[in-house]
Amino acid sequence: MKLILTSEVANLGLAGDIVDVKPGYGRNYLLPQGKAIAWTRGAESQIAGIQRARDARTVRDSAHATALREQIEALKVTVEARAGEAGQLFGSISPTAIALAVKKAGGPAIDKRAVVVTKPIKSVGHHHVGVSLTDDVTARLSLEVVAA
Repeated sequence: MKLILTSEVANLGLAGDIVDVKPGYGRNYLLPQGKAIAWTRGAESQIAGIQRARDARTVRDSAHATALREQIEALKVTVEARAGEAGQLFGSISPTAIALAVKKAGGPAIDKRAVVVTKPIKSVGHHHVGVSLTDDVTARLSLEVVAA
């Protein structure tokens, strides 16, 4: 079964790649999850748009990754969350919220999948999270969680 990936799938390919998979995998996982679309000659025209969007989000080279790391590490990022009187959050801070907070703080647009939270952030205060830019370059983000 030929499919066009719309997002990155581990051990299969990147967004915009044309892949040949077993029918059950495509029909039961990739298509329902929205990770792929059926391949047709008409759908092939969408590949260019998908690849342009992927290239805009990706890090170009190690020098670009190093520049992004310096920019991210210089940021003062604050996230507001609902918290109780003892400083415990009602829930936790998600990687999506962190990626949005970096953008609000004037930083680069980062992918939520690049945010690495080693242990869940469930309290008000100062925390450190990682942002994986490439396999070799990881930025350390300083995050301040405040009660809303």
